[in-house]
Amino acid sequence: MKVPKRTMNKYCFILLVALAFLFSCKEKQEEPIKSETRPNIILVITDDQGYGDLGSTGNPIIKTPTIDNFSKEAVALTNYHVGTTCAPTRAGLLTGRNCNRNGVWHTIMGASILNRDEITMADVFHQNGYKTAMFGKWHLGDEHPFHPYERGFDETFYHGGGGVGQTPDYWNNDYFGDTYFRNGIPEKTEGYCTDVWFNEALKFIADKKDEPFFCYLSLNAPHGPYNVPEEYYSLYKDETAISETQKRFYGMITNIDDNFSKLLKKLDTLGIAENTIVIFTTDNGTAAGYKVDDKTVKIDGYNAGMRGIKGSEYDGGHRVPFFIKWPDRNIGGGKQLSNLTAHVDMLPTLAALADIDFKPVKTMDGKDISSYLLGTDDIPDRMLVTDTQRVPWPIKGKQSSVMDGNWRLVNGKELYNIEKDPGEEMNLADQNSDRVNKMNAFYENWWTDVIKETKYSVIDIGSGGTDVLTCHDAHTTDYYPPWNQELIREGKPMKPAPFSVNFVKTGTYKFYLGRWPRESELALGDEVLDEIPATPYTDGRINGKAMNFTKAHLKIGEKQVEVNVDNTAKAAILEMEVRQGETELLGYFDMTDGTPSNAFYIDVEFVD
Repeated sequence: MKVPKRTMNKYCFILLVALAFLFSCKEKQEEPIKSETRPNIILVITDDQGYGDLGSTGNPIIKTPTIDNFSKEAVALTNYHVGTTCAPTRAGLLTGRNCNRNGVWHTIMGASILNRDEITMADVFHQNGYKTAMFGKWHLGDEHPFHPYERGFDETFYHGGGGVGQTPDYWNNDYFGDTYFRNGIPEKTEGYCTDVWFNEALKFIADKKDEPFFCYLSLNAPHGPYNVPEEYYSLYKDETAISETQKRFYGMITNIDDNFSKLLKKLDTLGIAENTIVIFTTDNGTAAGYKVDDKTVKIDGYNAGMRGIKGSEYDGGHRVPFFIKWPDRNIGGGKQLSNLTAHVDMLPTLAALADIDFKPVKTMDGKDISSYLLGTDDIPDRMLVTDTQRVPWPIKGKQSSVMDGNWRLVNGKELYNIEKDPGEEMNLADQNSDRVNKMNAFYENWWTDVIKETKYSVIDIGSGGTDVLTCHDAHTTDYYPPWNQELIREGKPMKPAPFSVNFVKTGTYKFYLGRWPRESELALGDEVLDEIPATPYTDGRINGKAMNFTKAHLKIGEKQVEVNVDNTAKAAILEMEVRQGETELLGYFDMTDGTPSNAFYIDVEFVD
């Protein structure tokens, strides 16, 4: 039977539509599965925990079952690198830019304050509709405008300085029942610090579960002092293969592991685990998990065969664990990725995973590695630099490591292949001069670009309320300031050193020069008799030594005033007319024997 032409055309049309539908279905099946909503992001970073301080990386003693299991469910970046100390890593992580660019090449001395013109990860997510929060350690500025709640975070609860009990922290904090800062306001807590940070994070997550959130859970543990609840020390007290310090250090990490378990279970309970990106990582090489006695060649702890610990330019100082899991996009399954990656990659990568159109306005050291995590592309060849500065101003070549895949050029002249030589013992520079020259050329160009951006952060004075300066952030040159409260208690004179400040308006200011912080309620000449003995699982507290002064001096720019000191008063009070603008501020005492000593604390109020 002959089919009419019109009917034939109709059948062809139907067939073409059906084929088109089938092909479109096939194409859709081959595309990565996309979440219906933007992912939540939880970034957990610990302090001073190295690559070898986990069971999953080979440590035979430490108890970290939750993180070990998480590593089997996540994607592990096995060639992931950070700064060699805490504040530089956090600055690079949050900005995608090397610490020498952004003002944080040290942990004290005014070089741990993130430059005000830096865009943070929190800024990016906040500006794109995310609720943002940080809990724990900030260490990127304790003054205006550098507080975490001024850098893109909606909610913050944190301690001062680089660790609990450091000079900018609330007086007498010791990890237990401390007073922390909620968006700048002191608030007393109960319990152990790590428990507090996780509990605060869990509250935030539960409250924001119906909208996309970014939670930066930045822990101070297991940074010293190595204070830990007794039950966690007891898990290791009978271990003979590790030192007493390591028993406490490991106990702090096991406490983190238990809290991490609570976090993961909370995500399941809330029904948001599938669409939440969870990251676990650390900020530098181990501080206490590995020790070699050069005299006896005795080794305590485990370092995964690497050379160096915290502060080192060798891999043990900056190669750290990194695990990321996102079930909705199939990021997981225990996959291990060995290409060179770093903390500076996280901002562009997480923005891409959240489908945020992030356009950086400054030079980025990090790259978007989202396709690498998703398994759709590889990482092009690249070089990266990390270094240890810890000096008043960055020094070219100082304790540097240029990284290229598995190659390391250390200090410009030592070349190692860590795939074959993870302990960096065999210097291959003489046999690979072309590679050395190429990596040195990269460093030269990189440094020339970086140092053009290097600058100190400048603290604002007079924006409202009381501004507090602590000697932690004074620009010392050839010595470290008293950066923790034990050093404050020792009462040793500190050679006077200035602060970089910006008076936001012209007028009269009142300056309170102190020996003790204001919240202590102590007088200038007070001795403090509140010693606490050490226990097997906590450090003790020493008494506070009396210091007596005759005069107090204030120098701002070229202007200077002085007053006689009443050592029974809580502070020496000076007033000065100050013009708007940037300058240096110096406040110091003359002691009774004539020795000058910087004021440990300076509170500033605008009068009129």
